[in-house]
Amino acid sequence: MVDYLANTEINSQRIAAVESCFGASGQPLALPGRVLLGEGVLTKECRKKAKPRVFFLFNDILVYGSIVLSKRRYRSQHIIPLEEVTLELLPETLQAKNRWMIRTARKSFVVSAASDTERQEWVSHIEECVRRQLLATGRPPSTEHAAPWIPDKATDICMRCTQTRFSALTRRHHCRKCGFVVCAECSRARVLLPRLASKPLRVCSLCYRELAAQKPEEEGAEGGQGAGSRVPCGASSGDDDDDSEEDKEGGGDGDWPSRVQFYASGVSWSSFHS
Repeated sequence: MVDYLANTEINSQRIAAVESCFGASGQPLALPGRVLLGEGVLTKECRKKAKPRVFFLFNDILVYGSIVLSKRRYRSQHIIPLEEVTLELLPETLQAKNRWMIRTARKSFVVSAASDTERQEWVSHIEECVRRQLLATGRPPSTEHAAPWIPDKATDICMRCTQTRFSALTRRHHCRKCGFVVCAECSRARVLLPRLASKPLRVCSLCYRELAAQKPEEEGAEGGQGAGSRVPCGASSGDDDDDSEEDKEGGGDGDWPSRVQFYASGVSWSSFHS
């Protein structure tokens, strides 16, 4: 299917339409040999609440963004190389169905589809593209993955000290190493995590101790600064605002109904090209 579509006019038109929807804020997507294989709306579990996101599956990348106007305007484009992707199916519950996790070294997050059929289609197509991409590049499958952030609503107390109760005045923070929801006192340390960012990031007290314990071994092996480098408390790391990028996006999400209403029409929200 990839070889058949690679140099066709319809494939070029589809990719150009996606580029047009993202506009000047998005990166160019057309490359020789790149094929748009599928697209659709999935629910992405963000820090504060689940939100609809548009996803585009290419033969070498996965692209997603926020919906401003369906099929016309998208924003906040994210591009994930498929050779970095690992998928994990998640168990069904009464409140959460058709979910799976997309894992990469830089970011991991949970998405869900409108039906089990659509989930199976997305997972099978992504896994096949990942397999082909790894074969083409000669890279081994990724084994290091970022921890997914636990949603804010999952807990009312700090998941480390279990004493601090969150409120309008006592805000939640996220450890960038384990993804736990923690209080400010339990996440004062900043550590350089090269796989995630070039600047020191917020980590909880437990992860800091674990990383600090690894530091002597890394320094002995490399003769340099290890991954457990701490920024002194009170120093700015550029990470004081703990809101994720997607929680700051604002416009475009307010008009979308809840997940139950969003998928209530019974129509297919995804399509794959052949």
